[in-house]
Amino acid sequence: MVTDPRIIQNPKVIDTITYRELRELSYMGATVLHEDAIFPVRKAGIPINIKNTNAPDDPGTMIVEDTCKKPPYTITGIAGKRGFCSLLLKIMMNAEIGFGRKVLQILEEQGISFEHIPSGIDTMTVFIHQDEFTEKEQQVISGIHRAVKPDYMELESDLALIAVVGRGMRSNRGTAARIFASLAHANVNVKMIDQGSSELNVIVGVQDDDFEPAIRAIYDIFVETQL
Repeated sequence: MVTDPRIIQNPKVIDTITYRELRELSYMGATVLHEDAIFPVRKAGIPINIKNTNAPDDPGTMIVEDTCKKPPYTITGIAGKRGFCSLLLKIMMNAEIGFGRKVLQILEEQGISFEHIPSGIDTMTVFIHQDEFTEKEQQVISGIHRAVKPDYMELESDLALIAVVGRGMRSNRGTAARIFASLAHANVNVKMIDQGSSELNVIVGVQDDDFEPAIRAIYDIFVETQL
C-alpha cells in the first residue's frame, strides 16, 4: 500500500514498485516486506508478485528491478519512523578540517549510529535514534566538547522522520514544494529536509506529535486530491 493503513484508512495499492523504492520504504518503516528478504530473487533478476490473501483475484503488487511503466501518482509510497533526537553543533566548519570526522568518531566510540546529517556553512546536525543516544548522551556531549570545542550545541528530542519515495518524482516539477505546502496547510513545522541527488526520495523531520498529521497531509495532496 502507498502508506500505513493504521494511519490512512484504505490507502491505495501500489501496482508496481522497484527494488530501490522498496528498499527506501522498508528502511523507513514499511515493514510488510523487507528488502533484505527478497535479495536472492533480486540478484537473479526475477520479478515478484505480492498478492492480497483477502483478495487473491486482485492483481497485487509487482516488485521489479526497473520499469518504464508510468506510476499513477507522483509518489510511490510514504513511510516513516519515530523516536529520533537531533544534536545541533555550531562552529566555523569551513575553517575546521576534519570536524565532521571527529564528531562521528565520538558517536562510533560510544557504539551509536546516526541516521542523517544535514549541514549548513557553520552548522552540522546529527539525527540519532533517541533510545540509543539517551544512555550515553553525557559521554557524547563531553566527548564532542573535547574533540571540536563547538561554539554552540543544542539537543532536541521526540522527532520523527518521514520518507516520500517515488520514481515519478524525477520527472515532475515542484514535488518538494507540494510536500511543504501540504505540511504548512496542516500546521506541521518541518525540522529537517534531506533530498538525495537521485531524486528518488525526500526525507523530512517533524515533531513526533506531528507524525501522523504529516503523513495524512502528504497522502492527501499526492493521492487524494493530486494537486
